[in-house]
Amino acid sequence: MDLKIRTKKFAHQSVKLAVSLPDTKLGNHIERQLIRCSTSVAANYRAACLAQTKKGFVSKLSIVIEEADESIFWIQFLKDENLKDNKETREVLQEAKELTTIFISSRITASKNI
Repeated sequence: MDLKIRTKKFAHQSVKLAVSLPDTKLGNHIERQLIRCSTSVAANYRAACLAQTKKGFVSKLSIVIEEADESIFWIQFLKDENLKDNKETREVLQEAKELTTIFISSRITASKNI
């Protein structure tokens, strides 16, 4: 699957998860954080694809990695706090981990070619 489509799908799944959290101070905080970082994965990957230089690509990819890893943190955190732990949560977490791995490998490859 094209990574632009995959990251956008990940953002949608993460937003769906985030808005399903309980309406508490913690739930609302995690909701905002997860929406911000997961949508940033998709937006910054699109920006990376438009980079004019390899250095620019690597720089944007680094942001994508940071945001994907932050998504992992917030999903794990909400699970730790027993706010949500179901099949969808585990699938979104797995996708975040896979995307992070893919983008780390891409950054390593792209950095070698600079």
